[in-house]
Amino acid sequence: MKVLTPKETVRELDRFIIGQDDAKRQVAIALRNRYRRSQVEEGLRDEIFPKNILMIGPTGVGKTEIARRLAKLANAPFVKVEATKFTEVGYVGRDVESIIRDLVENAVRMVQKEHEERVSARAAVLAEDRLVTLLTSPPIKQAANPIDILLRGRKAEPEPTEEEQLKISGRKASILEQLRKGELEDRELEIEVEDSMPQLEVGGASINIGDVMGGMMPKRTKLRRVKVKEARKILMEEEAQRLIDMDAVREEAIKRAEQHGIVFIDEIDKIAGRGSAQGPDVSREGVQRDILPIVEGSVVNTKHGAIRTDFILFIAAGAFHVAKVSDLIPELQGRFPVVVTLKSLTKEDFVRILTQPDNALTLQYQALLKADKVNLTFEEEALSEIAQSACNLNDLGENIGARRLHAVFEELLEDISFHAGDEDMPEVDLTITAQYVRDHVKAAKKPDLHRYIL
Repeated sequence: MKVLTPKETVRELDRFIIGQDDAKRQVAIALRNRYRRSQVEEGLRDEIFPKNILMIGPTGVGKTEIARRLAKLANAPFVKVEATKFTEVGYVGRDVESIIRDLVENAVRMVQKEHEERVSARAAVLAEDRLVTLLTSPPIKQAANPIDILLRGRKAEPEPTEEEQLKISGRKASILEQLRKGELEDRELEIEVEDSMPQLEVGGASINIGDVMGGMMPKRTKLRRVKVKEARKILMEEEAQRLIDMDAVREEAIKRAEQHGIVFIDEIDKIAGRGSAQGPDVSREGVQRDILPIVEGSVVNTKHGAIRTDFILFIAAGAFHVAKVSDLIPELQGRFPVVVTLKSLTKEDFVRILTQPDNALTLQYQALLKADKVNLTFEEEALSEIAQSACNLNDLGENIGARRLHAVFEELLEDISFHAGDEDMPEVDLTITAQYVRDHVKAAKKPDLHRYIL
C-alpha cells in the first residue's frame, strides 16, 4: 500500500469528513511520522516514540470518524474504547489491558484475512474437489453409541473394484462439469462441519472452553444440510484455514499491532477529576493511573503472545464541558502532548456535510428509497432548510453536532418511507423542495423567543 504524504492524507479525509482542518493536519503528521521513523537507523528508531493526540470538542463533530478513517487509510489495526467502561483495579468491570488484547484480536483478524485472500485461488480448487466427492459419495452418519463407533472403526472398508472406480471417476467428471456451469447451486447436500465449543462469559468477555483446555479436547463435528453455493463457502474457509500458517499470522499481527496500531479512547473527560477527592472521583483517578502504563509503554500478555505498547498511537477525545484538560492527572497529560480543539459545526458545515462527502446522507437516503422505486432528489434551497433545522435544534436543545441531521431526515422523510414499498406501486420521481422541508420539519423555522420575554 502506498505511503501517503500529510497533504494526501488530509485530502482523503476530506472525502468523508467536513471541516476540522487542524485535527486532520495533526493526525496526518502523526501517520507520516510512522513512515519517517521506519526509515531511521535501528539504534535511533527505538528512541522515537509517537506523539499521542488529545482531541477536544463537542459530540458529533468528527473526532471518532477522523481516527477510524485514519486507521483505514493506513491499513492499521484499530480499536475504539470508551474510558467510562473501565474501572479501577479491584472493582468489577473491564480492566484496561483488555484494550490491547482487543487491538491484537483485530490485528489477527486483519492479517488472517489478508493471508486467506492470498491462498483463495488454491482454496477454491480444493473446495471444488471436496464438493465433487461429497456429491458422488455423501458422508456416512456417525453412530450415536460410542461402542458402535469403536466397533465400526475396527471394520476394514472394502476396496472398490476397478469397474466401480471407473464409474466413480465418470460420475465425478460429470458432476464437476455441472458444478462449473452452475447447474447444481441449489442442490442440497450434507456436509460435516466443526461444532463450536461452549462459551463462558468472564468479565464481559467470551472465553472458548477449547482455548482454556489448551486444545486437549477433541474437535466435535456435526452434519449440516446446506445448498451447494453455501457449502462451497464453508469448504473454502476450511481449506484456506489449512493452507495458511497461523503461527506466521500471529507473529505478523503482533508486529503490526506494535508498530502500526491505533487506539482511540473516547470520553476521556468523564474519568477526569473535578477538583474533589471524594466519592467517584477517586475511582476516576484510579482509572487514569491504570491507563497510564499502557500509554507510557508496557508489555501486555495476550493469548497470541506478548506485545509492547511503546509505539502504538493513542488518540484520546472528550467534550470537556464540565471537566478541563488540567483535571487529568499530570502524568497522563504529559503522554498526550498534541492537543487540538475541534470546532462546533455551523449551518454552512451542515450544507457541505449533505453534499460533499462520498457517503453523504442525501446519497444514503436516495439509495434506500430507490429500493422501493422512489427516485429522490433535493433542491439546493431544501438542503439549506435542512441544515438550518439541524442548527435550530442544536441551539434549542443539546448540541449533538452532525448527528442531528439524522433526526431531521427521519422527520422529513417519515411519510415517504412509510408509504413506499407497495408491490403495485409504480416508479416515482420525487423532488424535495424548501417548502416541503418547512411543512414537514417542525424546527425548520427558528421560534421567536421575544414572546417569552416580559
